Amino acid sequence: MFLKHLSFVFTLLFLVTAYSCKTEPIDDSTEITDSDSDGIEDANDNCPETANPDQEDSDNDGIGDVCDTDYPFEPQAYCEDGFANIYPCKDYNLMAHIPIEILAEVGASGTDCWGWTDPTTQKEYALFCASSGVAFVDINIPNAPILLGKLPTATINSSWRDVKVYNNYAYILADNANDHGMQIFDLTRLRNVNNPPETFAADSRYTGFGSAHNMVINKDSGFAYAVGTTRSGIYAGGPLFINIQDPINPSDAGGFPGYAHDAQVVTYNGPDTRYTNREILIGSNENEVVIVDVTNKSNPTKISSITYNNVGYTHQGWFTEDMTYFILGDELDEVNIGNQTRTIIFNFTNLEAPKYHMDYLGPTAAIDHNGYVKENVYYQASYTAGFREINISNIESKTISETGYFDTYPENDNTSFNGAWSVYPFFPSGNIIVSDINRGLFVIRKKDL
Repeated sequence: MFLKHLSFVFTLLFLVTAYSCKTEPIDDSTEITDSDSDGIEDANDNCPETANPDQEDSDNDGIGDVCDTDYPFEPQAYCEDGFANIYPCKDYNLMAHIPIEILAEVGASGTDCWGWTDPTTQKEYALFCASSGVAFVDINIPNAPILLGKLPTATINSSWRDVKVYNNYAYILADNANDHGMQIFDLTRLRNVNNPPETFAADSRYTGFGSAHNMVINKDSGFAYAVGTTRSGIYAGGPLFINIQDPINPSDAGGFPGYAHDAQVVTYNGPDTRYTNREILIGSNENEVVIVDVTNKSNPTKISSITYNNVGYTHQGWFTEDMTYFILGDELDEVNIGNQTRTIIFNFTNLEAPKYHMDYLGPTAAIDHNGYVKENVYYQASYTAGFREINISNIESKTISETGYFDTYPENDNTSFNGAWSVYPFFPSGNIIVSDINRGLFVIRKKDL
């Protein structure tokens, strides 16, 4: 009798519970909301009203870059349908853009740029020149750059300021800047910047010259070559040889007469075996290209020179990696003649008898400025047309083509002195920096890297 009673109680409890579950209403008031339809619910979205599926937050303030109004740098933008944000592009993404107003004094303009890769940490740094000084930017995380500090000019502001690197030291000079000389800055100081941005002081200053337009360094020999120095000087503006093997204490080592606007100096390992392991300077000398053996600093020897048709201003050039061809930019031919962007290529197989090889005409009327070679690509800063990637893998057969670009000056591609001044393509990571006169520093990267 007891067991029957217990069974009845359990059956009754089961029926009551089942009925309660059946009749209890389902609360569906907590629906997931995704206002911008980017696949991330508003509660977890750092920009709930603006689609940003990657949730980039470069300054780590909890607000996504696409809607962050206080982030001073222009954030990453992918090259899609021919544009990265407002910038025309082909196969290059914008990683970051730091405006000139942040990098330099009010009213300053951008000039040259160079890079440094810390051999100890492998971190990458951009060295951005402006008329008021040099800015040092950590770009190791390219879409979240850090302005570490600035080194002011040694004298007055100048529209021509250049920097190069040797053994973890930056060497900075300026043109038309009175007795500026060469500032020397220990780049390893950038490892320990606690409160960026700092205002730096130079570690040393070389005063063996006053103004200079540019400088090149041969890392193999430990010599720097200041070019575009005072025309009234002992070498009439020709390259000054400076021993920087003791990086903080440079010393004068001579020079070569004849104004050189820019140059490249290499320890030669090209097809002309008569000059193997000789130190060769290729000077862009306003109206011609000059080849000089500078191995013996007390007795440099001119090997040859070459000019070309429709010279405007022989500005700057760079060897191909096999040192067979020399690629030259003329800065004024577009202005004087009205042709499209022209790049002149010489065959330097015989250093004593260089030959004209070909002209390459770009797709715009912009003025070409600085250009460098890495592997089979010529990286060209082309003022209003921005950065241009030119494939030179078939240079021997005279088949050259533009294969990519990132236009830092979207207003136009006119023949004027605005936009990209220089490009630095030598970072191991594939990051590329472009210095822009009007807009400052751009960090870009090829899409497939």
